[in-house]
This record gives sequence, structure tokens and C-alpha cells, in this order.
Amino acid sequence: MPENKVSYNTDKTAKAFLLLAISYLLFALLMGVTGGFQYILPDFLKDKLSFQQTRPLHVYLAISWIFTAAQGSIYYYLPRIANRPIAWKNGVQVHLLLQITISITIIICFFLGYFGGREYLEFPPFLGLFIFASWIPFTINFFRTLKPNYKTAPVYIWNWTTGIIFFFITLSESYLWLIDYFGGNIIRDVTVQWKALGSMVGSWNMLVYGISFYVMEKVSGNTKIAKSPIAFFFYFLGFTNLMFNWGHHTYIVPAAPWVKMVAYIVTMTELLILGNIIWQWRKTLNAALKNYSNIPYRFMMYAEVWIFLNLTLALIMSVPAWNYYTHGTHITVAHAMGTTIGINTMLLFASIFFIIQEELASAFGKIKKWITAGGRITNTALIVFWASLLGSGIAKISAKMEHNSFTEIMKKCAPWFQAFTYSGIIVYIGILILSIAGVKTLRANSIKRTNNS
Repeated sequence: MPENKVSYNTDKTAKAFLLLAISYLLFALLMGVTGGFQYILPDFLKDKLSFQQTRPLHVYLAISWIFTAAQGSIYYYLPRIANRPIAWKNGVQVHLLLQITISITIIICFFLGYFGGREYLEFPPFLGLFIFASWIPFTINFFRTLKPNYKTAPVYIWNWTTGIIFFFITLSESYLWLIDYFGGNIIRDVTVQWKALGSMVGSWNMLVYGISFYVMEKVSGNTKIAKSPIAFFFYFLGFTNLMFNWGHHTYIVPAAPWVKMVAYIVTMTELLILGNIIWQWRKTLNAALKNYSNIPYRFMMYAEVWIFLNLTLALIMSVPAWNYYTHGTHITVAHAMGTTIGINTMLLFASIFFIIQEELASAFGKIKKWITAGGRITNTALIVFWASLLGSGIAKISAKMEHNSFTEIMKKCAPWFQAFTYSGIIVYIGILILSIAGVKTLRANSIKRTNNS
């Protein structure tokens, strides 16, 4: 079957996932900007949309952006890798319908003030069961379409397999607090909850990193990259991170010292190896390839910069003596934002723009200048935003060591709050430019495909 016929099978729905993912991203950033204003203007929307609502909305939507963009990319790549149509076409549509319905329900719950979950999953717990169910069609299609032979499979197949399986495991673990054995013991509760959520981050990293390997392979035309020993070394290192690096969240818990030491050592490694892989891949590309694929390439390079910035910060945060001071400050938020926007979002935009470039090269040429501008605006403002969060965290640590009152601490942090709020607006503008460029092209191409069919 010719590749273009294979690609028609579920391309439209795969792009719908990408459009949905972009809507999550824009809404997440809007909630983030709103929350920023609530830092510097405490009464801003206090009676209509309080910080207790904007923060969980921001977190849920940011996580949904990563998972949904990853799923949309994988749905698009699956038939091209397998050279056969998606096994369960209606399953992709069922997945999309479930995803939209669940998201609308969760957003309504947050707006109405209905909570009940834990960190990252603060919506009513029963909705977790529907999220679990929504992943079943995706999982069935992944395994039935690929029918992977793991002896010869490239590393991105291993990444995606691990990410999918551990999403189910970590989501299930994150609701163990509903059982009194866990929820009734604060030490057990905190340890298991952060283990689950730390490993859930590892599951979405597996999906995103697998997508990055696939894009690197296709841009370079070098199939050896995804089957190289260093790629599989990175995979097993990432898998080790998924299993163990959550321990750096629980330094405050009186757990066994070896758990914290293992977490500290493991945390040091993953980003360094990923950065090295991207660095080595960049060196293999000649000038012609870099020029042809300059947009996906450029976003990979943005991610590379953020990998090394976040690696440095992660090393600092993972030292137990320093983590005692940084934990619970905006330094932790800086690490989360650097990872979510600087690394994951840049890598996912590299995938989205790679898909657009492959699908509609003529239209892609018309939006390249907007993508270039959006990328530069986003990353420049993100540097300021990231540094402002670090400044706020350091100011808070300094004030606490001086035994300042809460009011005095907030006064010292106020200039930093203003800096990250205003720079956050510029980050939003940059990503809005990128999103509009992506949405217009994805929708135009989907309409063209529909008319042709």
C-alpha cells in the first residue's frame, strides 16, 4: 500500500489531537498569566476565579498539552512506521471524544470549585477512572498497528511502549491514597503519592523523547541513530529515572537514606545524556539538511539549551542539604517551567512543525517567518521568566534565614513576582504566535484533505 494512502487513514483525527493539544497549551498559559497577576494583585478575579482555581487549571492543562500532543504525534507516525493503516480507526475517534468530554468536565469542576484530588490531579477522584479508560483505545491501536518486534525495534518504540505502560501504572498508584492503608498514614501517603507523580513525569518524558528520536531520524535520514548503543543506554537510563528519581521529592520524609542517595545520583544523569545525544545528532547534519529542516532543527536546539540550563538547576536542587532550602520555593517552579516549556514544549513543537513541513511544504514556507519570530520571542522571554522565578526563590530563602515575617518575605519577593508575571505575558504572546501558525496550517491541510477525498 503506498505511503500516502496509509497516511489518509487517521491523519485528520491525529491532527485534531494536535489542535486539541494546542488549545490546552494556550488555556494553560492563560491560567498561568492570570495566576501571576494574582500574585501581584491579590484581589484580581478573587471572587470569580481565585488562585485556588487558576493554579490546578494551569497544571492540569499543561499536563494535558504534553500527553495529548504526544498522542497526536504518535497517531500520525504509527501508520508510517508500520506501513499499514491504524488497526482500529474508530478507536482513535472514541479516544478523541473521551478526551474532549473528560477535559470539559474537569474544567467545569474547577470553575465551579469542585475538587477532591491531589497534586496534579486535583479534580474529583472518580474522573481518574475515565482518564484511565480513555487511554485504552490508544494502547490497543499502538500495539495492534505496530505489532512491534522488540529485538529489532528502534529505541523510540521502546520509549513509547514504556511511556504507555507506566502511565497506567502511575495513574493507578496516584489514587492509592483513597485506600486507608496509604491515605491514613502521612509518611506512606506522601511517599507513594510523590513516587506516583514523579514516575508519571517519567512516563510522559518517555513519550516525548521517543518522538524526538523519531524526528531526529527522519530529519537526518540516518536510521542508525535510533538503534545505536548510546540511544538504548539513554533509554535504560531514562527508565531508571522513571523508577527512582522521584525520591528527590521526598527528602523531607523520614525514609531510608539509600532511597534519597539513589534518587540524587539518578537525577544527575538523564538530561546530560539527552543533551549529548542531540549534540551528536546535530553534528551529523550537513548544511543542506539543517537549512531544509531548519524549523524542527531550531526547536530541537532550543530544547538543547534548556536541557543544560535545567540540568544545572536539577543538580543544585538534588543536593539534599540545598534541597532543604529550595523545596517549596519558586526555584522548584523554575525547574518545572524550564522542563515543561523549555524542553517538552520545544520538542513537541519540533514534532508538530515537522508534521506540517512534511504535509504541506508550500504553505509551510509562508508561515516560517512567524514560527521563527514566535520561537525567538518565547525563548527570550522564558529566560527572563525562569530567572525571575529563581530570584523569587532565592529572596524567599534569604528572608527565611533572616527570620523575616511572611509580610516581609512577600515584600522582598514582590519585584520578582512582577518580573515573572510580565515576562510570562510575553512567553504567552510568543507561544500564541507559534500556535496560530500551527493551527492555521493544520486546519487548512485537514480541510484540503477532506475536500480531495
